Amino acid sequence: MNKVIKHRLDVWKEEPLYWELVSQIDKRLYQSTLPKNLIEIIKIRVSQLNKCAYCIDYHTQDALQHGETSRRIFALPAWQESPLFSGIERAVLEVAEEVTFIFDHGMSNDAYEKLRSYFTPKEITDIIICICHMNFLNRIGISTKTEAI
Repeated sequence: MNKVIKHRLDVWKEEPLYWELVSQIDKRLYQSTLPKNLIEIIKIRVSQLNKCAYCIDYHTQDALQHGETSRRIFALPAWQESPLFSGIERAVLEVAEEVTFIFDHGMSNDAYEKLRSYFTPKEITDIIICICHMNFLNRIGISTKTEAI
């Protein structure tokens, strides 16, 4: 029988400076011109791909607070087939998946060009940083077995 391992380590407690630095990235993202619900959609989708239960739970709550609907959150794993997502959101979700699974094929020129058709270089920078930042946090959460609240 597999024994469920509880939360292993609180890295932020062990080294608070890391949390301070990580928090600055989040603060900067929320000051960007990206819509807050788009930031949360990125965070949820990346967390779904990485299977980080803590971050899925946390960012679903944030998304709801930023006006996202439960229906769209439920449809997120099937965004390619769902009519609930705009062309802009589809371009961002495609890049979120390609960057999260960057070891497969990198980020395609096609996906990048789709972003360029909707966003400025600064906004593309913010999107890529948001995706990478969430991947980083997922890896902390999963490796330390951070439990969903």
